[in-house]
Amino acid sequence: MRRVVVTGLGMVNSLGLDKESAFSAILEGKCGIKTVELFDPEKQSSKIAGEITDFDPTTVMDAKETKKAGRFIQLGLKASAEAMADADFPEDTNRERFGVASASGIGGLPNIEKNAIICETRGPRRISPFFIPSSLVNMLGGFVSIYQQLKGPNLSSVTACAAGTHAIGEAAKSIMIGTADKMLVIGAESAICASGMGGFAAMKALSTRNDDPQASSRPFDADRDGFVMGEGAGALVLEVYEDAVARGAKIYGELVGFGESGDANHITTPTMDGPLRAMKGAYEMAGKPKIDYVNAHGTSTPVNDKNETAALKELFGGKENCPPVSSTKGQIGHCLGAAGAIEAVISLMAMRDGVLPPTINYTTPDENCDLDYVPNEARKADVNVVMSNSFGFGGTNGVVIFKKI
Repeated sequence: MRRVVVTGLGMVNSLGLDKESAFSAILEGKCGIKTVELFDPEKQSSKIAGEITDFDPTTVMDAKETKKAGRFIQLGLKASAEAMADADFPEDTNRERFGVASASGIGGLPNIEKNAIICETRGPRRISPFFIPSSLVNMLGGFVSIYQQLKGPNLSSVTACAAGTHAIGEAAKSIMIGTADKMLVIGAESAICASGMGGFAAMKALSTRNDDPQASSRPFDADRDGFVMGEGAGALVLEVYEDAVARGAKIYGELVGFGESGDANHITTPTMDGPLRAMKGAYEMAGKPKIDYVNAHGTSTPVNDKNETAALKELFGGKENCPPVSSTKGQIGHCLGAAGAIEAVISLMAMRDGVLPPTINYTTPDENCDLDYVPNEARKADVNVVMSNSFGFGGTNGVVIFKKI
């Protein structure tokens, strides 16, 4: 099968509206989590999120068009435009062999909430005609394909917090088997609204450290008390290795392994076995290389962090053989369906720059979480192979491995 490489990246999250500023802030140990401003969180038990407060949707679409696209789509358009500009394709690129693989966990939840209220209080005739197309998850790929004029496969992954990583795998498969030569992967999420936060809070999944937002998300720390919602988008351009070389493209890395699995255990509580099998699948497909860095799913929930640590130790044959691991969710929150795409971008940039992003707010060791989590400060390192993990509700897991060329 054909080799697949990454030639363009884009990212927007609570620490930056482009990949370079966001990645720089991550390396500096900054935190984008604060009290929610997108709506009044007064009645919420968790009032904090990794919210993007300085995004202007008219920078990516005409003002009159913004009502047709949910915020997650707008953020996706931003990141995808950056990735496409970064890849720098010539004008004569065959758009019919260039597809899109999009991903989101919940999609247009704020619009669903808004129009449900309108329907109940003002009647169904007052619902916006743009309600459905602005909310559907696959409309992320639909809008991106129109704006970028990409006419190849148009795919969509809706697999909770593993969606962004699964989209990378789906895009790679399309290229490997020859149904496309190039694919734009875009994962985007914006579900910070009353019903979104209230729903996760009802499950006791969110941190309630409202008085100290910057320290609220604490991956692998003994005092972690739940995840913090985030929003944002990550985008990657994938293409055939030979095509990238022929046009002299900048290559961030080669996708050498991806693994997928299902827990078949519980709708929300993760296991160790499912994530481990996904990691094993990616690791074996990649040829069992020396992994230099793992960007963990690392949600800051008691169960996930313990299970992921145990799975990593099992995969690598003990604590002493595990590579450095970090979770960037302490800085930007958990971006749900966008997390895998964003964290793949971060992993590739870490490999590009030879630096490991930190796990911030790591102050109290947990006996069940005893790996090298790159605590609190970024670290220079020789990084040639990176792994990125994503696990989602429903017991769905995805893992990708990239190698420097």
